Amino acid sequence: MNIFDLARPNIRELVPYQSARRIGGEAAVFVNANEAGGAVLAGFEGAINRYPGAQPLELVQDYAAYIGVKPGQLLATRGADEGIEVLIRAFCEPELDSILIQPPTYGMYAISGETCGVQVKTTVSLQEADLSDAKLVFVCRPNNPTGEMMDAQQLKELLIRANGRALVVVDEAYIEFSEADSVVSWIEDFPNLVVLRTFSKAFGMAGLRLGMVVANEDCISLLAKVLAPYPIATPVSAIARQALTNEGLAAMRARVREVNALRGALAGQLEDKGYKVLPSSANFLLAEGGELFDKLLAGGVLARKLGNQTRISIGSSDEMAKVQEALNG
Repeated sequence: MNIFDLARPNIRELVPYQSARRIGGEAAVFVNANEAGGAVLAGFEGAINRYPGAQPLELVQDYAAYIGVKPGQLLATRGADEGIEVLIRAFCEPELDSILIQPPTYGMYAISGETCGVQVKTTVSLQEADLSDAKLVFVCRPNNPTGEMMDAQQLKELLIRANGRALVVVDEAYIEFSEADSVVSWIEDFPNLVVLRTFSKAFGMAGLRLGMVVANEDCISLLAKVLAPYPIATPVSAIARQALTNEGLAAMRARVREVNALRGALAGQLEDKGYKVLPSSANFLLAEGGELFDKLLAGGVLARKLGNQTRISIGSSDEMAKVQEALNG
């Protein structure tokens, strides 16, 4: 399948904005980007008076090594949320094309579709859905807010059915909590697969607003046309690279082990209180009972109320002790 055939016609022909960093060039003195001259923040490692590159190349290389792909198969974005929007802008013609989701799922798929003037279609089952009108099919895996993991064979079947028709976007924001279930390695076999990743969850860096789009090189080149220039701030890139060192990755995986253990403990506590808890492969639990939200709030703990269900994020051991106190209150 030719990915270019799925993109919007104007995006295929678009020449991206030729920023100073995209044009490049070597010189002793740079006066080509209307930047301030000289250092402006003493003690900071990195010339923040200069615009960053069109992509943070060293960070991209580090992340590619972490997940086992080629650097050309990555695009760094301001959170996975920007990745969602860039995909819609690149592949979906306003008022003509649609995206497909299976609620309940992450709300930004629909919001991004609507703000881009793209129809948002829903289905009770992606396995049985009509894919003929959809350009993008979003699969949150593990799913937010349920925590469930779409079966790998079902996902393969969806990719095969969508081949030549649509991109299947697998949002792996929570995948480190079930790392063996990642489908990043499928990129070579399925040209219509796109994977979204983030530093916000297992890496504990939600404040960085940093995400990655993983796809084949043709798809990445199309998305790069749409992405605004200089997307990743120099300090953000520097901090994120620390998280990808051997020490940083070891800390992340230790955090994952702790969160998974705390999640299991909380599930048991909720069930002992009579709440039905959905199995989760993420850093949260979804429990039946809207009154649970009120009980936690009365104990000084703010969870997330979703209709008659309550979603509880798994925080630190101290935070989860406060959750337990609120449950017992």
